[in-house]
Amino acid sequence: MTRLLLGAFPPELGPFLDQPPAGWMVACTGVGQVIAAASTARLLEELKPEAVLFVGTCGHLDDRLRVGDLLWATGARATSLEERRGESYRPVVEETHWPATLPPVALPGHEVVVPPAITRTREGAALLAPLGAAEHLELTGVYAACHSVGVPVGAVLVVVNEVGPEAQTQWKANHQAQSLRLIETLRGLGVFGG
Repeated sequence: MTRLLLGAFPPELGPFLDQPPAGWMVACTGVGQVIAAASTARLLEELKPEAVLFVGTCGHLDDRLRVGDLLWATGARATSLEERRGESYRPVVEETHWPATLPPVALPGHEVVVPPAITRTREGAALLAPLGAAEHLELTGVYAACHSVGVPVGAVLVVVNEVGPEAQTQWKANHQAQSLRLIETLRGLGVFGG
């Protein structure tokens, strides 16, 4: 069985980028939901994996999560602050939510919100929080691409910042060490086999 392990960019995949675990292929999607969707679709076509697991970093929207928490992304929802404020809307036929279809990893499950850009205010975080506990930039692209061809998909994320004005500073300080911790935790849980 060959599976595909994805991350947005190299630090999220750590040592696996150069030395994939047995039975796994490893690749980067690029940053942002559009490039992640296009890259994932291309990789699915080229590599034909039996399942996809995405790993990455995220920000927490409220006190359900804290920096350092790991989570299973039960679903990914596309939205924007403009939608939440009632300043814009999507056609009712547009799909905006994709559930995880892989069996979950033994971690707390949370919905993940995917806006078109990083939220910089606590007011914005409060508007997004009713839809999920975490904010992430690529997950709707990855989940949508996998759903479109029926490949089981899931994601494990590590919280590296609080969504708001200090998010970038916290992300820079935490993302590398927490990404490695996420990989080691998944190894310990047996996600990559013996």
